[in-house]
Amino acid sequence: MERADHSVRPIGIVRSSLRDVRDAPNQAFEGAPEALLEIDPAYVAALHRVTPGQDLILLTWLHQADRSVLQTHPRGDPNIPLTGVFATRSPDRPNPIGLHRVTVTAIEAPTLLRVRALEAIDGTPILDLKAVMEESRDE
Repeated sequence: MERADHSVRPIGIVRSSLRDVRDAPNQAFEGAPEALLEIDPAYVAALHRVTPGQDLILLTWLHQADRSVLQTHPRGDPNIPLTGVFATRSPDRPNPIGLHRVTVTAIEAPTLLRVRALEAIDGTPILDLKAVMEESRDE
């Protein structure tokens, strides 16, 4: 397979009371605290029409992940058989991109978004934000 060099530049950073990955829940609905998305002011125009109450897909770079992991016990449970990371939501993976559905609860400054439950730790780089599409594909 031909390898190309792809560069990704973070657009912001997560600010959270979660300071250590061991304190973070596996999923937001498992008791994650609210957080702030601190977006670089260079991207203020990209936030135009983002509003409180809106759901967004937040893509992060899980900067403390182990990129060499290819198999894991889901949820860290050794009783669950080893599973390839592409069949899990493990943060440890070749390209540790985090995928989070968040709800904007407030816009506290032009580039500061408060969001409901987020399991990412403080200092996690933000790669992108995307609007949630409520439509589902026909199957």
